[in-house]
Amino acid sequence: MSNLLWKSLVVSPAVLGATLLVSTTAIAAPNTTTEVSPAKQVGVAEVAQQPELLAQTTIDQVNRYSNEGNQNNSQSQVTSVSQFSDVQPTDWAFQALQSLVERYGCIAGYPNATYRGNRALTRYEFAAGLNACLDRVNELIATATADLVTKQDLATLQRLQEEFSAELATLRGRVDSLEARTAELEANQFSTTTKLVGEAIFAVSDAFGGNTGDANNTVFQNRVRLDLQTSFTGRDILHTRLAAGNAQAFSLVGNDGIGINNSAEGTQTFQVGAGAGNNSVRIDRLTYEVPVGPANVYLAASGGRHSHYAAVNNPYFFDNTDGGNGALSAFASESPIYRIGGGAGIALNLPLGRGQGILGNSSITAGYLASQANDPSLSSGLTNGDYAALGQLNFSVGDRLALAATYVHGYSAGGALFDSGEASDVNTALGARPFAVGTEQSNALLNAASSNSYGVSAAFRPSDKLSVSGFVSYHDVTGFGIGDDYEAWSYGAGVALADFGKQGNVLGFFAGAQPYSFNRVGVAAGNDVPYQFEGFYKYRVSDNISVTPGVIWLTSPGQSSANDDAIIGTLRTTFTF
Repeated sequence: MSNLLWKSLVVSPAVLGATLLVSTTAIAAPNTTTEVSPAKQVGVAEVAQQPELLAQTTIDQVNRYSNEGNQNNSQSQVTSVSQFSDVQPTDWAFQALQSLVERYGCIAGYPNATYRGNRALTRYEFAAGLNACLDRVNELIATATADLVTKQDLATLQRLQEEFSAELATLRGRVDSLEARTAELEANQFSTTTKLVGEAIFAVSDAFGGNTGDANNTVFQNRVRLDLQTSFTGRDILHTRLAAGNAQAFSLVGNDGIGINNSAEGTQTFQVGAGAGNNSVRIDRLTYEVPVGPANVYLAASGGRHSHYAAVNNPYFFDNTDGGNGALSAFASESPIYRIGGGAGIALNLPLGRGQGILGNSSITAGYLASQANDPSLSSGLTNGDYAALGQLNFSVGDRLALAATYVHGYSAGGALFDSGEASDVNTALGARPFAVGTEQSNALLNAASSNSYGVSAAFRPSDKLSVSGFVSYHDVTGFGIGDDYEAWSYGAGVALADFGKQGNVLGFFAGAQPYSFNRVGVAAGNDVPYQFEGFYKYRVSDNISVTPGVIWLTSPGQSSANDDAIIGTLRTTFTF
């Protein structure tokens, strides 16, 4: 074997030039379904059948191909083997490397001056490196430096080229194909900074039990959200979300046959944020999140929620994306304290420690949201209208236990306490209700009022497939009218079994007391605790489709044990894309 052949065989893929980067990407392109876990085999089958999913896979490959040269694994030409920090004169391949670098100039290294000669070499990678050396030899001949190349070397190179001709042809074909697909995608791409994340919910639901059952019919409802997620730096994210739906909550009716006024008990997540309930489209979220130093900053121009930036500590029940994959009811999704106020404003999360000491895993969250920030009138605006300011201390023990203590100070000119900053967040046959949880006694603000709310939440994960979470909240409301002062309470706890029956499935049980208040003046009488019990099973049909049957059982609706219990049954199907 000639000297050059031996030198070529000892060359690792790390130093064969920039063509190796192209080859490894090109080789990977046809093999998108290799080494897939059993949990994702359904998704792989869909990739093979759905052009849009295949296009997304191609986009990912193109992104890797385009960014390859910018990563730390990119290679640059070296002029001396001594530039490699991990190559020593005592290494057995030192002389071969020295010859290839200084005589032929067809060896490249990593930016951190390493050679990495212990990597495995495939035939395709060797073919790509050989092609780089052939190009270098042709350059030497063309520049009248052919005396550097002996006749024996040329014969060896010819044999090598013939030996790897098939691999070289395949490699060139794949690179040409990838470049053509890249050009087509770049010409027809939607945006280089934005991706679309969507959710569509179909739900069949009905209410049973006494007069409530008689007053409601079986319904088929929907809600759709399209979220344009834009990133300008790779670390920030701008949410521009469009929403539409026709979902309305059921009417709760007492034993006297009269509707229970403004009760949001039993409201489901897909019935929140449905707008006017007639499938009209609106922008329901416009927020921007960006890291600034050690802090994460949250800016909301419209549709801001405390649960967007504050940890609610309710895994598997709370769905931070669009609300279609967690609990069925709005009450089981998150503590009512996060539904006080909303709209436009700013928030930040700041770590308190660096992983050591008692505060090593702690952080502090602070936020301010105003629901009338766009109104320039004297009693509105960013600082003189309805608002809610939140402060929260977060503490975690490893990755098994998370705790949070929350305080919210709010002001409202009237309406509802748990309004999420909207005038009509939920709609029913009895009219628009400006809240998604709680009874009328706990919600109704007869006049302008300020509130101070305190809450604690915890989430404990004893194993990877079991999660226990819960919350307690207390609300002290000071009204500006006679008899407007009152107190409200709420609490709940849930148990979730992850991967129950199949990876991605969730079996959940939740029980608690909807927000309630006793002995209020000026609202309906009722001094019984309105308990709620909920069970659901989310079955993951595929990576993009889940079906969730569940039941919500309400006791003492309207805070009165004289009213029959109400039972709501739902079959929810969620499509994500």
